[in-house]
Amino acid sequence: MKVLVIGGVAAGTKAAAKLKREDPSAEVLLLNKGANISYAGCGLPYYVGGVIHDKAELIVNTPEKFAMLTGVTVQCGVEAISLDRAAKTVTARSLQDGTESVHSYDKLVVAVGASPVVPPIEGVGLKNVFFLRTPEDAIALRETLESGEIRRAVVVGGGYIGLETAENLAARGIRTTVLEMLPQILPGFDPELAEYAENRLADKDIMVFTGEKVNALVGEERVERVQCENRKMKTDLVILSTGIRPNTAWLQDSGLEMFKGTLLTDLHGRTNDPSVWALGDCAMVHNLITGESAWSPMGSTANIAARSAAKNMAGAECDYLGVLGTAVCHLPELNVGRTGLTEAQAAAAGFDAVSATCVVGDKAHYYPGSGEFIIKVIADRSTTRLLGVQVLGAGAVDKVVDVAVAAIAMKAALSDLANLDFAYAPPFSTAIHPFAAAVQILQNKLSGALVSVTPAEYKAGKAEGYRVVDVGMQPSIPGADWLDLTAIGGVVPGYAVDEKLLLVCAKGKRAYLTQNRLRHYGYTDTLVLEGGVTVNGSELVK
Repeated sequence: MKVLVIGGVAAGTKAAAKLKREDPSAEVLLLNKGANISYAGCGLPYYVGGVIHDKAELIVNTPEKFAMLTGVTVQCGVEAISLDRAAKTVTARSLQDGTESVHSYDKLVVAVGASPVVPPIEGVGLKNVFFLRTPEDAIALRETLESGEIRRAVVVGGGYIGLETAENLAARGIRTTVLEMLPQILPGFDPELAEYAENRLADKDIMVFTGEKVNALVGEERVERVQCENRKMKTDLVILSTGIRPNTAWLQDSGLEMFKGTLLTDLHGRTNDPSVWALGDCAMVHNLITGESAWSPMGSTANIAARSAAKNMAGAECDYLGVLGTAVCHLPELNVGRTGLTEAQAAAAGFDAVSATCVVGDKAHYYPGSGEFIIKVIADRSTTRLLGVQVLGAGAVDKVVDVAVAAIAMKAALSDLANLDFAYAPPFSTAIHPFAAAVQILQNKLSGALVSVTPAEYKAGKAEGYRVVDVGMQPSIPGADWLDLTAIGGVVPGYAVDEKLLLVCAKGKRAYLTQNRLRHYGYTDTLVLEGGVTVNGSELVK
């Protein structure tokens, strides 16, 4: 079997290496445009920030080392320029001397990745305007930062890489601003949690402006100013993190089915041509919940899909059922993670979505370094099937996300998850695991034991007409009456039993306990504000 792999980095190298392990007799040739066939793309922001010290650590494998380890033949500095599906050949061009070569195949793997989107604005060619996609980009950016001339920087784009880059710039003492054209940062999060993260970034002197379109970069030789629709700001450096575009222009006339430049694939990783597979950032996979095509330009997806496809090429029947949009991101003193559907996505997919947002401990409260998680759990109301989780906190948010990934993949209902035997010791978790606690809160909401309003509903005015009652351990809400839970022993003077009461505490738990007690004494119209002051503070003080 003669297999031709176009592209390296994650998907191409993984597919080639796994195929040789599955079928050592296979003749595998890998053509790669760049000099580096395998590098740590997700680690680039941390090299910029100096967390990763040596640029050599960014290179996972050299072409020579990879060839010796795997038995794959590697040619670098070669760009594929056309595909003849009938003849089963790919024509490639040498970037060194322009000579062309034709390569035949029995099976073809297209793993050509994607390139940064260059926004159509004036000034993108000025000095000190950077992208961050390759090790060369990161090395050039860090060298500029180490010149000592950079005091201010603007990151255009509020996705994961843009925010991680902003964090690492700020860690170097550079005054950093993030500009995002969309209404929120952190795609894949519901707006109220994205806004919370935005506020925490501001607390760490990283200013974020959403709904802000950049019109031009201005300067003589180097960038000096960013001109937006609503503002202009001085800067010494700009990083453009405005998305990526699949490197598939050379395949436009090939007859391979595409969607917005990405190659459509089946569950085996095959395109509409049974001899051609597509993997990585240039290919579509599938959403595990909805079954719809999904783009997941992540190193994790590239590796998993490539491993599965290689097994299929070697004769196995191995479906890659898809992705959940799982992501995790490290910000200053705040980690954020998510998986599954957002509340809006769940509704759009036809589910009767219901959610609960809570603040729970990330480990035993008395253990040094303990903190909190903000967790939003989303489920289908009728079946209680778990559909999505979003979590923010200073601790290991990935442990909550990863549990949720397994649960969603197994189509678990809330009742399957509420009492699982999770690991517990004070340095690691709370006695009731934070994920289980969040699930139990949503169960209480569905059963009617908790009657609440979500942060999004509160912002939209659902609690309009309700009297805000501060039920925290100490008064903390300006202008609100304070009610002490421990003093409630019957009908509370000054509070009619049919009065509309919005109960608010620091996190939500004490408000729930207060609601439970008030309902026992005949109160009929109380609401708990989910997430309490922790999540809704900026709205409560307006």
